[in-house]
Amino acid sequence: MKVIAVRFKTGGKSYFFDPGDIDLKKDDHCIVETVKGIEYALVVSDIQDVDESRITIPLRKVMRKATDADDRQVAENVSREKNAYRIAQEKIAEHGLDMKLTDVEYAFDNSKIVFFFVAEQRVDFRDLVKDLAGIFRTRIELRQIGVRDEARSLGGFGSCGRPLCCSEFLSDFVPVSIKMAKEQNLSLNPTKISGVCGRLMCCLKYEEEAYEELNSTMPALGDYVATSDGMRGEVSSINVLRQIAKVLVENGDDKELRDYPASDITVLRRKKGKRGGSHASIAAEDSPEMLKLLEDEAREKKSENNHNNKPSGSEQGGKKDHQDKNRGGNQGGNQGGNRDKKPHNNNGKNEGRNRDRHGKGERDKQSGGEQGQS
Repeated sequence: MKVIAVRFKTGGKSYFFDPGDIDLKKDDHCIVETVKGIEYALVVSDIQDVDESRITIPLRKVMRKATDADDRQVAENVSREKNAYRIAQEKIAEHGLDMKLTDVEYAFDNSKIVFFFVAEQRVDFRDLVKDLAGIFRTRIELRQIGVRDEARSLGGFGSCGRPLCCSEFLSDFVPVSIKMAKEQNLSLNPTKISGVCGRLMCCLKYEEEAYEELNSTMPALGDYVATSDGMRGEVSSINVLRQIAKVLVENGDDKELRDYPASDITVLRRKKGKRGGSHASIAAEDSPEMLKLLEDEAREKKSENNHNNKPSGSEQGGKKDHQDKNRGGNQGGNQGGNRDKKPHNNNGKNEGRNRDRHGKGERDKQSGGEQGQS
């Protein structure tokens, strides 16, 4: 099937559209209709044949190739976004809300304005939405995002000196964990393995599979091993990329360090404890900075799916109120159901515990008689 891929934001996901009879090439701009309305998009691929299994049916068509008027409209929207950002900042300060505004986005047809913000806790911004709707006379939407999305929208440079991966080419944020840093034998210093967003660097994921495969053929630090030349000793250090281990071998009454390829080593006894990493790295895991990073990692996994790129409210706030009512009704129903079940399940047990042995024997005897009759 003939399709083109378009992208709405730098570093964002690409989506397939039906070009129809419109002549479009890579780096052109076009106007498409999405579930969010009419949008201005960048063409990121030439017209290509794609298997239908990769396409979501029905496939939407491109409305038209972007004209000079469309380009001017987008430029005007960008200038309006700057003014809207300034006004929103003033209103946030006026209402004393604990939230950080990160970006403002006008819809192509000016049908709505989306304000992106970061906040530690849930924010009641209903009065703010009313004020903004009165000023701009259009639909207002506030959307809470995570710190990774904030870094993507703001951009910048990483510790490597290159532009941030998330703002350049990463379309999705993949889970990153401390385990990946350990597998690569990196220092567990939070300042060295964290990005500008304060979370673990996304690039830790790039070589994870390669390191996992290489580590599977290597002994761990402290393992007691036998070598191909008949020596025995303890692994002192390893070089994962070169597949070489330093072994403190026993040569008579003396001990010496020798280098051996991983293929020439046989593990006789595993050391109990964590695999790989230096002693300094393992000790660094207990530092306050590392503990905070671990807490952020766990918190992000729990909350990012709920808040990432999801609307937090609308003009009327009706959706939120409706959800709260449903939540209250469900909780009431569940609690009522639990109250009905608990006496039925627990009264018999409590009565059995409070009776003495004589009473219990009589009950058992009576129960046996009833069973015999039945």
